[in-house]
Amino acid sequence: MTLAERLLLYLQLTRLNRPIGILLLLWPTLWGVWIAGAGHPPWHIVLIFVLGTVLMRSAGCAINDYADRGFDRHVQRTRERPVTSGRIAPREAVWLAAILALIALLLILPLNTLTLLLSVPAVFLAASYPFTKRFLAIPQAYLGIAFGFGIPMAFAAQLGSVPPVAWLLLVANVFWAIAYDTEYAMVDQDDDIHLGIHSAALWFGKYDVAAVMVCYAITLGLLAWAGQMAGLGRVYYAGLAFAAGIALYHYTLIKNRDREKCFKAFLHNNWFGAAVFAGIALDNLVRS
Repeated sequence: MTLAERLLLYLQLTRLNRPIGILLLLWPTLWGVWIAGAGHPPWHIVLIFVLGTVLMRSAGCAINDYADRGFDRHVQRTRERPVTSGRIAPREAVWLAAILALIALLLILPLNTLTLLLSVPAVFLAASYPFTKRFLAIPQAYLGIAFGFGIPMAFAAQLGSVPPVAWLLLVANVFWAIAYDTEYAMVDQDDDIHLGIHSAALWFGKYDVAAVMVCYAITLGLLAWAGQMAGLGRVYYAGLAFAAGIALYHYTLIKNRDREKCFKAFLHNNWFGAAVFAGIALDNLVRS
């Protein structure tokens, strides 16, 4: 195998060729970075958290494929993943994940002690999430914590503490993750039943569409509360209103449980996160 071929396999393993996962992790991290920085975070902090997000998402994908290699071979959509297909050895995926996590750790070494301490549960959450599908009824909630842990770290890095608004943003991200990952799980319901994997779509059953919309509503309510705590203004709430419109559009996609449209709704969540971030950033610009 040539070096170019191996690098292409690593690209597929880390999903760098499919950036939606990075974006869903990046947006809530940027919410925290911008609110903690009062709209003007230091650019070295922005760079550290953006690069750290890419690295940890990539490491998480490698661990996910290692953990799910026994399941993925039974699913048409995943059976050609590098580890499952045997083109990359399982131990190689683990080593790659460890190296990426180590580089992410090196990025935050210049930051304060609290940020370094918070990196420990952050790494544990990212590494353990793939295994939660075996026993948690709603592993998407665990995913929301893992995907949102950059929020308290962003506050710690800039303020030296983690105020209540940071934890409120984290909880909002948990409900958002349940919403978008349930849409994703609605695509794989038949395979999940066959393999005995837990998912929110299976747990919610015939109420899956309603549950997704309730989670969107709770997310927006918590974000509105967080905006009050952070002293954000009208532009921020306009961003939330735009995000609410996106959530309603998602209802039109998932209401009939069509697989392709459910997957489209999942991918479209990038714009939900972007709308919230735009509201935060523009509100601070208007008021500065």
